[in-house]
Amino acid sequence: METKDIQKLIDYISKSDLDEINIETADLKLHIKRNVASVVVQAPASVPTVASAPAPAATPAAPAPVAEAAAAAPAPVAEANSKLIEVKSPMIGTFYRSAGPDKPNYKEVGDSIAEGDVVCIIEAMKLFNEIESEVKGKIVKVLVEDATPVEYDQPLFLVDPS
Repeated sequence: METKDIQKLIDYISKSDLDEINIETADLKLHIKRNVASVVVQAPASVPTVASAPAPAATPAAPAPVAEAAAAAPAPVAEANSKLIEVKSPMIGTFYRSAGPDKPNYKEVGDSIAEGDVVCIIEAMKLFNEIESEVKGKIVKVLVEDATPVEYDQPLFLVDPS
């Protein structure tokens, strides 16, 4: 099974009611489980929990403002630049802008890209997956720091299609 097939399977599961799937062949074992609990953790309900337990509040309080700031930051950019298209991560993993520490970045801000151009690499389970652009245009902004974890469907780049 190739990476694109696995990505299609993940897309299918994310749009369906399935929470878990197991596929096992002679060459491959694949177990995909939707993490429903993480959505609950990010809900505003965690704030009252912090208020009721002041001692452990220091640890959960730090991620909550970061998550709120991250969620609030893209909104003004999207409103101000409604014509921009987001290149999103097709998987969970670690984002890399280049093929190696001593290699140049695949694409920089201001570079033109075409459909099929490699824009970055996402490492997932010790596999380095080249991420190709599905849009044509000019890169306006890189939204993710190099060598940081990314989530499925997280915006990586903003592209001006004109």
